[in-house]
Amino acid sequence: MRVQLFVSKDYNEPYAEIYTDVLTDNIQKAMHLLEEDELEDEMENNILAVKNGQDIILLDFEDIFMVRVEEKQTKVYNDKNEFLIKKPLYKIENSLDSNFVRISKSTIVNLRKIERVAPSFSGMMFIELKNGLKDNISRKYLSDFKQALDL
Repeated sequence: MRVQLFVSKDYNEPYAEIYTDVLTDNIQKAMHLLEEDELEDEMENNILAVKNGQDIILLDFEDIFMVRVEEKQTKVYNDKNEFLIKKPLYKIENSLDSNFVRISKSTIVNLRKIERVAPSFSGMMFIELKNGLKDNISRKYLSDFKQALDL
């Protein structure tokens, strides 16, 4: 494979173009590495890059309601849609701001998007978000959740 690199002060941000007649495993790996690098940079700017099919969507943190692992996939929810992201939950958690709190092993919520919190069974709490999503706050994370709400 022939590779060319151009360094110029005329470019505000790096970009990559790949020309090929066949999509090989190596090209897919290269694309994945380039996208992951882009995702990490965007997370530092209060933006989370997610996938919607083949499209990459940039979500502002304030538009995110919940991040949850479901069926071994990490999903990000806004007011109407769900998106996929390849990063593990702990990496996403580390990049989010203080408006987000983990409520269970598999779920992080945006505190500003909570509609109500109510008692549930077995000492757990139930949470409902403004977009209708619901989940339980596990006992393990309940004290952190209450502390985040200053309760």
